[in-house]
Order: sequence, then C-alpha cells, then structure tokens
Amino acid sequence: MLTLNTVNLVGRVGADPEMRFFESGSVKATLSLAVRRRAKDAPPDWFNIELWGKTAEIAANYIRKGDQIGVSGYLKIEIWNDSTTGTLRSKPIVNANQLHLLGSKQDRPQAEDDTNLDTF
Repeated sequence: MLTLNTVNLVGRVGADPEMRFFESGSVKATLSLAVRRRAKDAPPDWFNIELWGKTAEIAANYIRKGDQIGVSGYLKIEIWNDSTTGTLRSKPIVNANQLHLLGSKQDRPQAEDDTNLDTF
C-alpha cells in the first residue's frame, strides 16, 4: 500500500516565529503562513507551521513578519479536549522539515558564515 503525505508551501509569514524550549533540549518554532491563491481577489489561505531543532533556531534568527519563505513537510492533525467545554477540537498543522528563505538577501541579516541558508 502506497501512502503519501507531503506539503510544499510558499508564502509570507504572518508574525515573528514563537519559540518554545523543552527540558529535553528540543526547540520548537511555530508561525503562521499566508499563501495566495491564483485568483488575485481571493483572500490568502493561512497555515500553521511547526519547525523543530536546528530548523527552528534558523527560523528564529532569520525570519520576521512579512518575509517570504518556502516550507516542505507533512500535514498532521492536532487533537485535544477543550478545557472549557470538554468538546473534542482539532486543527491542521504543517510539520516543516525543510525551510527555504526566499526574497532578497538584503532583507535578511547576514550570516556569520556563508553556508547554504536557503535550505535546512
């Protein structure tokens, strides 16, 4: 049986990434991404993006609200019980394992070394 769960998006960041550090040493960055549709008068689609580890650290250091980025990863559905109503809630999240910094390099702070900052 063949299964496929791949998401590729290019859009603009809605707010600076939010960082979360865990006791285990893991680090997570979350951000929202606005992706335009082909129709110019259509509103953008908004996606919740989650990045982990070194990719999350790069996001925190180089991504700001309004920046254009590309992400590749997979779609997961987060499910929880609402604490106030007790109802089951869910939301889709793109778990990005690759980050592409797009746009002009003049718009981003310069890295200390010029390693490939376009893909992580």
